[in-house]
Amino acid sequence: MKHVEIYTDGACSGNPGPGGWGALLVYEQTEEELCGKEKNTTNNRMELMAVIRALEYLPDICSVALYTDSTYVKNGITLWIRNWMKNGWLNSQKEPVKNQDLWLQLLKISAKHKVSWNWIRGHVGNQFNERADRLAKGQCHS
Repeated sequence: MKHVEIYTDGACSGNPGPGGWGALLVYEQTEEELCGKEKNTTNNRMELMAVIRALEYLPDICSVALYTDSTYVKNGITLWIRNWMKNGWLNSQKEPVKNQDLWLQLLKISAKHKVSWNWIRGHVGNQFNERADRLAKGQCHS
């Protein structure tokens, strides 16, 4: 099974507003950059889209070390999602979970791979996280 490291980030100019997402995939000596944008979105949606699109890009089943600076993404997929599903997609305040459509996509695509979810502090000089950030921000203003 191939091992891939993925670094993701999302950005938004205003929240909501124009947004972008970026992902950097690292496999052996190869690096692949992915990015995209939406006209009217939120930062959290862009954080989720970065992860979804990066995992969808993988042609084969992979072992993935995924790095995100979003506690929303990391905690959502590793801690909160089980309770959301058990509670009919209501959060702890009994309100509908935001971005349910993207959480469902993420569940489906992440199940195809062996993913380890890792939170990384943003903007502290990690070169791969910084590149994902630049990709995402570049999409907000293009």
